Parts: sequence; C-alpha cells; structure tokens
Amino acid sequence: GLNRPIDGGYCGDLLSDVMANAPQRCIWLTVQGHQNVVAIAVLKEMAAIVITGGHKPDPETVEKAGVEGIPILAWEGSAYDLAGRMYAAGVRNSDG
Repeated sequence: GLNRPIDGGYCGDLLSDVMANAPQRCIWLTVQGHQNVVAIAVLKEMAAIVITGGHKPDPETVEKAGVEGIPILAWEGSAYDLAGRMYAAGVRNSDG
C-alpha cells in the first residue's frame, strides 16, 4: 500500500519502454489507465502509479491495483509538472 519504499520516479506511456527502463520501487507517471499498468507495476515492484494529465484509470484498473496493493493516484496537471515537483521534493533516481 502507501508504505512502499520509493527509490525514484519514471515518466512513460510506452509500456515496453517502462518494462525495460523503469527502476524498481519508483513512482510511475503515465496517462495510461488500463489494467496492463498494474501488471507492469507489480513486475517492477513500483511504489505507486500516478495517472496524469487529468486522465482517469478504468474502474477495473482501480480494482486490480487494490488487489495487488499498488497505490493508484490521479493528477490533473501534466507529468512534466509533477516530475519537477517530485524532484524538488527530493524524489531522485539512483543515477542522479
């Protein structure tokens, strides 16, 4: 749930890219709201998924995230803005 360790962040909407490049235990910013995002978050042991840009997750996605214990949040603003805020708050990847 909400007590997962956070080891950085990742912005991406191309699922194959996220699977290949997102760090484990990150907060993932995406506009994708379908169930596949939960499967990737589980695979990468992500801290949370944030659906950005005013997009909303599908109800099935919210249900699956709950079953898997992955927090799924929504942000009305852009991923770019949220990434900047996260960085300013000290959320950094191990590479920088």
